[in-house]
Amino acid sequence: MMKALLYGAICTLAAMELAAAAHPAVAAPSRAEHRRAVLTPLEQAATDCFAETIGNNPAALAHARAGRWYEAAGVIGFLCRPEVDAMTKARDHFEGRGAGGRYFTGPYTRHLGQELARRLEPLLTTKAFANAEPRADSEAPAVPAAAEEP
Repeated sequence: MMKALLYGAICTLAAMELAAAAHPAVAAPSRAEHRRAVLTPLEQAATDCFAETIGNNPAALAHARAGRWYEAAGVIGFLCRPEVDAMTKARDHFEGRGAGGRYFTGPYTRHLGQELARRLEPLLTTKAFANAEPRADSEAPAVPAAAEEP
């Protein structure tokens, strides 16, 4: 039984390889899909790291609120180094040496601000609310005249 399953798996793989060799156009989308399947999660992980780290750092968040995304990412960038390195190395693997660095400083960085603004939108908007309590730094309430002694 086990030999039959193993033989069936080998035959299936061989048939797939023969079909790919006979029809190169069919094989090309699978490479593109594989490339996308590898690169997309790595890019998302880098962007997630930037968003989370900026959201947790008051100085970076102040830059983000002012729309200075490059500066915000610069404040915390070293913390996301492992994710950025994984993304750039994968690009280098698929597209050749240096492609990852060019992608990071080019297309990725150009769109990073928009993506971070979308993800951090709840933290970037200031919320005003009404409060009936007096402020802690406000003046003390006046003492009623009836409580004063003659």
